[in-house]
Amino acid sequence: MRIVIGFLSGVLGMLAGWFGLAMLVVAVSGHDRDGGIAMGAFFQIGPIGGLIGFAAGVWLFVKLGVVRAPATVAQTSSPTGESPAVPPAPKTRMSRPFAILVVAIVGGLAWWGWWELIRSPYLTHGYMTLALQFRLPADMTPPAEGKDVKILLDEGGNTWPGYLVETHWLGHQGDRAVILASVTMSYKASERTVTLSMPGAPEQSWTLDLAYDPDPTPGYTPWVASGGSPNAIEMNYRLTADQ
Repeated sequence: MRIVIGFLSGVLGMLAGWFGLAMLVVAVSGHDRDGGIAMGAFFQIGPIGGLIGFAAGVWLFVKLGVVRAPATVAQTSSPTGESPAVPPAPKTRMSRPFAILVVAIVGGLAWWGWWELIRSPYLTHGYMTLALQFRLPADMTPPAEGKDVKILLDEGGNTWPGYLVETHWLGHQGDRAVILASVTMSYKASERTVTLSMPGAPEQSWTLDLAYDPDPTPGYTPWVASGGSPNAIEMNYRLTADQ
């Protein structure tokens, strides 16, 4: 049992050292635009912290997990009643609070990993493309440049920027301008919201009528006006699977 608790203590120290050093490197490095620093910190520098953490975990087990009890009188007396020249070494036992703490932490981490695995936060269809169309009111002038349009998808707290169609981001339906964009969906979520910001109009948002783990739509949905805006922009969308 001592070997098991000592090993688990080392594993906990390894995880703490690995992630701790990697996060420290990312924090010190500052903004990481393409994720290269984070990848290098986790896979190249993190293992160094893991080795140090494993050694620290084993050291903590030796210092705190093993309790040394002083030798008793019966242990220090010889069969003839005379005290031996060298007293026996004190007995040792494993600290029960330390063992319970280690087992509780390991059990909690194992449960968290199992829960993340079975709930599968990613969509069943993999990454999905959400094609968006925003129809402006007849009296609203569209932005002069695509860079002035900001689109954001919120998937249950995970946000992703939308991108305008490069070649023809601005179309027309009769006398009304239509902005064409797309955004990638990847997470299961109970609620999804699309937000549109651009010059000359207040920020407007729509709640998508999609399931927690949606299937592709057969075509574009009907036009839906944004709520709470006096000069509402209408939006419709189509969801397709990338695989």
